[in-house]
Amino acid sequence: MKITEITTESYRWPLTIPITNGKHTYTHASLGLVKIETDTGQTGIGLGDINPITKATVEYLKPELIGEDPLDMERLWEKMWVPKLIGRRGMTTRAISAIDIGLWDLKAKVAGMPLYKLLGGYRDRVPTYIAGGYYEEGKGFKELAEEMITNLEMGAKAIKMKVGGVSIREDVERVKTVRHAIGSDVKLMIDANCAYRYYEAIQLAKQVEEYDVFWFEEPVAADDYEGHRKLAAATSIPIATGENEYTRYGFRDLIAQQAVAIFNPDAIILGGVTEFMKVAALASAYNLDIAPHGPQEIHVHLVAAIANGLILEFYRDTVDPMWGKIFLHTLNLNSDGTVSPPDVPGIGIDPNYESLAPYREA
Repeated sequence: MKITEITTESYRWPLTIPITNGKHTYTHASLGLVKIETDTGQTGIGLGDINPITKATVEYLKPELIGEDPLDMERLWEKMWVPKLIGRRGMTTRAISAIDIGLWDLKAKVAGMPLYKLLGGYRDRVPTYIAGGYYEEGKGFKELAEEMITNLEMGAKAIKMKVGGVSIREDVERVKTVRHAIGSDVKLMIDANCAYRYYEAIQLAKQVEEYDVFWFEEPVAADDYEGHRKLAAATSIPIATGENEYTRYGFRDLIAQQAVAIFNPDAIILGGVTEFMKVAALASAYNLDIAPHGPQEIHVHLVAAIANGLILEFYRDTVDPMWGKIFLHTLNLNSDGTVSPPDVPGIGIDPNYESLAPYREA
C-alpha cells in the first residue's frame, strides 16, 4: 500500500449566538479535514485546523509522504517532525497532527476495526462531561441554570463551565448558581482558558472550593509553569491543563513541575494520535489521568483505548448549530452519561457532505 495523494478541505459556518470564554469570543465554528488517498482505493480522514498556514504545511509535507507506506506511522511521524524546519509547536505541528490522525483512521480501516480497538480497547463506554457555560449576550444566571438542567435531562453526569470572562465576584456567583442547579452528585469543572494571573486564580479557587469543583482547567497561561505550581499549592481543587501543550516533551515539562493532576491533551494540536498515545503512556508512569480537550469524534477512541483515560469532553447543539449534521455518525450520550465509540472501521468521521456543502471554504 502506498500514499498517492493528500488533500485538505475546510468548512466554516456562523454560530447562532457568539460565545465567549475567559479570553476569546467565537462567532463561527469550523471543520478541517485532511484526506490521505492510497493505491488500494482506501482513504484516511484526519481532523485538524485547516488554515493558510496548516494548508501550506500539508503541501510542504506531501513530497515526503507520497509513495510511502501509510502504515509506517512512527517513521512517517519522525520524517515530518524536524524542529529546525517544521514542527515543535504551533500551526506546523497541528498540520502534522491532522495528517497523523488521517493515517490512523486509514490503518484502522485496513484492520477492519474501530480505532479504539486497534489502539488497545480498554472500554467501550467512556465517562463524559458536557462542555458549556459560555458567556453569551442575554445569558444571565437564570439562563445559565436552565442550560445546565437541560444537560442533566440529556443524561449528563458531569458538566464544565467557563470562568475568567467577568469579575471574580460574578464568576463565584455563576459557579454557585450552577452547583445549585445540578445538585451535589454531578461533577462540576471550571475552565478559565488561561485568563488569570496566578494570584487571581488563587483568589477564585479559594472562593469556589466550597462548591466542590472537580477540576480547575487552564487557570493561567499555558507556559506559566511556575504559576500552575503556586496555584496547586494554594488550593485543594485539582489543576488540569494541556490543551495548548505540544508533544510528549511539553507534557514531560509539565510533569516536572508536579503541579498538574489531570492532563487535557488534544490530538489535533499536540502531534496526532501517535504523540497522544505517548503522552498517555508517560502520564500513566506518574499515575496521572488523561481528560482530552477537543473534538469528541477522535477523543472518544483515545479515552476508550487507555487505562488512565478519565473522562471525555462532549460538545452539544448549544455550542454548535451544525451538531448532528457534520458527520454521518453522530455521537450521543448513553443513558448512564457515557459515550461509546462508533462500531465502524476507522474513526467514524465520514463527512455529511450534503449538510456541509454550503459552508465549503477551500
